[in-house]
Amino acid sequence: MKKLFVLVMIFSFITSFLLANSLELGSPAPQLKVLTDQGTALDLGEALSVGTTLVFFYPKAMTPGCVKQACSLRDGWDELQSRSVSIFGISSDTAKTQAQFRDKYTLPFTLLADTDGQIADAFSKSRWSRQAYIFKDGILVWRDLKAATSKQATEILAALDELEPNS
Repeated sequence: MKKLFVLVMIFSFITSFLLANSLELGSPAPQLKVLTDQGTALDLGEALSVGTTLVFFYPKAMTPGCVKQACSLRDGWDELQSRSVSIFGISSDTAKTQAQFRDKYTLPFTLLADTDGQIADAFSKSRWSRQAYIFKDGILVWRDLKAATSKQATEILAALDELEPNS
């Protein structure tokens, strides 16, 4: 079983490199209907079409690196809100697991369940890679294809400073 897990991780790692550059800066937001942690449908393209939105991917809820990544953004929530940034976290977990993750760690943002991989596919990324994207009025303006864990909020705030140096 351990060998199978290692093989799957190696395949995912290689795939993430092969697909890493597919969603280019300047690309429009993917147009998808997705499921939130509350079990409701969300039009992702519409949600990303207004204002500044961070979309971050994490491999699996409740795992140490993913907890650090999500909690970093939770801890940076007030500053991100002062800049009017909306946030969506995405993993391949079910809506129920996403809701448990959100509740357990008091995450103030919406989590999306990508159980069928359609969101990962739309971003041309491996389901197991950690990445972050910033959209401004529906257009991809920044991406981090090797997103941080505990420093995620710091990196996002620095990216926002670069994108809007006069703010």
